[in-house]
Amino acid sequence: MSRIGRMPISVPTNVTVEIGKENFVRVKGPKGELSQKFNRDMSIAQENGEVHVTRPTDMRHHKALHGLTRSLLNNMVLGVTTGFSQVLEIHGVGYRAQLQGKDLQLQVGKSHDVSYAPPSKEMSFEVSRDGRTVTIHGIDKETVGQLAAVIRMERPPEPYKGKGIRYQGEYVRAKSGKGGKGGKK
Repeated sequence: MSRIGRMPISVPTNVTVEIGKENFVRVKGPKGELSQKFNRDMSIAQENGEVHVTRPTDMRHHKALHGLTRSLLNNMVLGVTTGFSQVLEIHGVGYRAQLQGKDLQLQVGKSHDVSYAPPSKEMSFEVSRDGRTVTIHGIDKETVGQLAAVIRMERPPEPYKGKGIRYQGEYVRAKSGKGGKGGKK
């Protein structure tokens, strides 16, 4: 049995989970509402303040779906209670971020400023005082991660000077450049 799939999901008292036809699940909580349709082979049941996911057979396909379904449901419950966040760091001379209303505006060495609007009303940006760190807040883990990846791709970290946008705690290996042992004399 899947170790992750067999673990029950505890539902807090301020969260409601509605399981509809064909495994359409809606989760409502203090931070918002999320809904998703899951594979109809998985059976999702709620009892005694917990949600359980079971699979019909031990086929490889069902084993993979078992853990995936449980993880996605758990992320929905966590999202509407505490939410998710992703922190990006901006490195480089003249590189910075600022808020224009609810939109994020980046100056990352291009001829123009790059602007990003939050894709939903539950998402928001937070910029540090010095404009070097950006925090993305939201209730959907997938959307928060995807938006962070899109913003990072605007100026990925380069290995020679380390300039660019990177995730907090991301290690960028520095290269030495041209001036090495076999350089010109």
